[in-house]
Amino acid sequence: MDIKEIIKPENLVYKRTPLMTDATLSYCPGCGHGTIHRLIMEVVEEMGIQQEIIGIAPVGCAVLAYEFMDVDFTEAAHGRAPAVATGIKRLWPGKFVFTYQGDGDLAAIGTGETIHACNRGENITIFFVNNGIYGMTGGQMAPTTLEGMRSSTTPYGRNSTAMGPPYKITEMIAQLPGTYYVTRQSVHKPGPVRKAKKAIRIALEAQKENKGLSFIEFVSNCNSGWKMTPVDSNIWMEENMFPFYPMGDIKVEGKLVKN
Repeated sequence: MDIKEIIKPENLVYKRTPLMTDATLSYCPGCGHGTIHRLIMEVVEEMGIQQEIIGIAPVGCAVLAYEFMDVDFTEAAHGRAPAVATGIKRLWPGKFVFTYQGDGDLAAIGTGETIHACNRGENITIFFVNNGIYGMTGGQMAPTTLEGMRSSTTPYGRNSTAMGPPYKITEMIAQLPGTYYVTRQSVHKPGPVRKAKKAIRIALEAQKENKGLSFIEFVSNCNSGWKMTPVDSNIWMEENMFPFYPMGDIKVEGKLVKN
C-alpha cells in the first residue's frame, strides 16, 4: 500500500497541534511542562481561539512559555502574573486570559496576588505547575516541598518544626467565593493526560461564559531538581506527591466537591 494512502486524514489517530511553535523545548528531558503546553494549545486550537487568547508567563521555568506556544504572551515580574492578567482581562474582557506559573512563583512570591485575584473572582484561568521545588533557580525548598523532602536548602529534608509544613494552596483557593472551577491533575501517563486536557477545556469554557476564576494545579516532576531519572521521578511522584496532593476536582460550578 502506498504510504500516502496510509496517512490520509481519516486514518490519522493523532497529529501535532500547529499552535506549538517549531522551537526546540528547552525543558529538562522528562519534565511535564512540554506536555502541559501541548494540551493547552490543543484545546485552544479546538476552540478556535488562537487570536483571542493572551498568556502571562512570570519568572521560573514558566518564563519561556512564550517561545513554545504560538499565542500572544506577555511577561510578568516574579509572582505578579495574576495582577497582570487582571489588568489585561479588565481592559479586554472579550479576550481569553491565562497565567502559567510554578509553585515557587504562585504559592510563595505571588501568594498575595494569587489569593486576591481568586477571591475577587477575576474571569481568568490560572495554570499552576507544582513540582515541590524551585526548579530553575537551584532546587531550593518551596512552600509545596514535602515533609522530609530534600532540596538544595534542605539537604537533610524539610523539617516542619523549623521550616513550617507544606501547604495545599489549591485547597485554600477552593474555599474562596470567587473561584468557579478548581482541580488538580497530572500529565505523567496517558490516562491522566486525557483528564488534564478535559480540565483545561472546562476551565476555558467557563471563562467564555464569564463564570469566574478557574484554577488548575498540575502535580509534576522535576527530575533534575530531585536528582532522579525521569522514570524514577515519576514513580517517586506517584508514591509521595500524590498522597499529599490527591488528584481530582475540588470545586465544580462554584461548589466544593464532597470527598
